[in-house]
Amino acid sequence: MRVSAKADYAVRACAELAARTDGESVPTDLLASGQGIPVSFLERIMGDLRRAGVVASVRGRSGGYRLVRPAAETTLADVIRAVDGPLVTVRDERPPSLTYDGSAAALLEVWVALRASVRDVLDVVTLADLVAGRLPASVHDLAARADAWENA
Repeated sequence: MRVSAKADYAVRACAELAARTDGESVPTDLLASGQGIPVSFLERIMGDLRRAGVVASVRGRSGGYRLVRPAAETTLADVIRAVDGPLVTVRDERPPSLTYDGSAAALLEVWVALRASVRDVLDVVTLADLVAGRLPASVHDLAARADAWENA
């Protein structure tokens, strides 16, 4: 499982937007500097997020970006799907469209289980949870496993 730089930056930029309690738009350069993200890369990411309906752009002197929905209603999965597409693919295909034969027949079930596991984390953590540092218990439990922090 690999999280792209694009997905990481998108989540971090959206966290910056979610941390704004005034609901005002935030210019791209402030989002970038707040998280140490290259501005030119973030501009492309914000375009993807806008096209997916995660953020809205605001023109004018106080322009920038703001979340379309409340942070409590926007999951990390929403953000990642907006910039990277489906959460889990195999050879750029979604697991249900795959078939395996013979000794690898059970592999399809593994890929589907992997997708369900990823959804169990990313579909339950909202931007509000992230900003507040209040992650769901199920996420805390996974991160608390002894093997979770090992590089294997």
